[in-house]
Amino acid sequence: MSAPPPQAWLNALLRLVQEAQLALLQLWHTLGWSGDLHGQPAWPWSQRIAGETLLIDLGLARQLGLTLLAVALALACVAVALCWRKRRMAWLGIGALALVVAPWPSPALLVTPAAPTSFHQSPTRFAVDAIATGAQVYARHCVACHGDDGRGEGPRAATLSRWPPTFLSPLLGRRAEGELFWLIMAGMRDRDGHPTMPAFGTQLDDAQAWAVIDYLKALSAGTGGATQGNWPVPLRLPDVTVRCGGAAPRTLDDWRGHQRVRVVAFDGAPAALPFEDPRFLTLLVTPDGRPPATVPDFRAGCVAASLQAWPVFARIAGTDPARLPGTTWLADRDGWLRAQAAPGDNGWSDASLVCTAGQPTLARPDARLPLDGLTALLLRIDAEPVRFVQGGFIH
Repeated sequence: MSAPPPQAWLNALLRLVQEAQLALLQLWHTLGWSGDLHGQPAWPWSQRIAGETLLIDLGLARQLGLTLLAVALALACVAVALCWRKRRMAWLGIGALALVVAPWPSPALLVTPAAPTSFHQSPTRFAVDAIATGAQVYARHCVACHGDDGRGEGPRAATLSRWPPTFLSPLLGRRAEGELFWLIMAGMRDRDGHPTMPAFGTQLDDAQAWAVIDYLKALSAGTGGATQGNWPVPLRLPDVTVRCGGAAPRTLDDWRGHQRVRVVAFDGAPAALPFEDPRFLTLLVTPDGRPPATVPDFRAGCVAASLQAWPVFARIAGTDPARLPGTTWLADRDGWLRAQAAPGDNGWSDASLVCTAGQPTLARPDARLPLDGLTALLLRIDAEPVRFVQGGFIH
């Protein structure tokens, strides 16, 4: 019998570490021992458990997991000893032995510096309007150093003491949102205390700071897809109000967890509307955010009801808005954008993937079954769910 794959126990360990720290934060806040900062409970300690290190160091993760089991065993032994006086010393001895033989991980490897906002969560839901606001903030405050494409090569970059980081790096994209928020508001300094990025806490409000983080995700995907053929980090389908004919408006977030979604950038006559497909729900993105005047039978008619949807999806595609018509995306049932096809692409295939799971396929379709490219791609997407870890925690 083989051991479970690393993803199985590591996912459980990362979730346990995250929930334990969040519970501790909530307890401290409830007791009044820590206050609020930027509208959310502030992390009161200067360090936190480095979930991102556990992700890449399986040896350290095993040490932590075994140590936690030993601690649990020791606590259980103490509980039994309190209830069973006759064997009290034996149970206490077993508990002590468990603590002695436990492979205690090195604190220097296990913890990492934390910010007061390390566990803050973005309230924007990665919405189209927030991304559009973030684009304006980025153009006003960030583009001079980080560049229009986010590669850290803006017009002022060469004059700085240190080149700005690129937003195409997976390491940067996997930092906790709360810590990115802190860097934006409080700035960055080198080891000697010299500022390497100014603080924007007096120039931006909280909503603008969260919005620019959303924009950085879209920017990273667009530039990464255009230059590397895939995205540095997974990207969620942006939330937006959806209008389907005469039905009441609803949010795109309502579709998550229920069905795959196909997003089509459309700017043409109603007769050219894509056909509905039972394999997914279809969302149209139009330049004016309005549905077509008429929708022929069996054609898609649900539209992203926002003027900002067109430029936002153009940024995600890494293309000019004028060249966006015909671009298509596929999102999985959990709301992650997984594949992208440019106008004129010759069908769907594995090459259309811009976000892969990074783990072995759990199940592959029977090779004897005649499958078209789109069906085969959808089956692969279903078999390989996204396991995105940001700040060391699974999202």
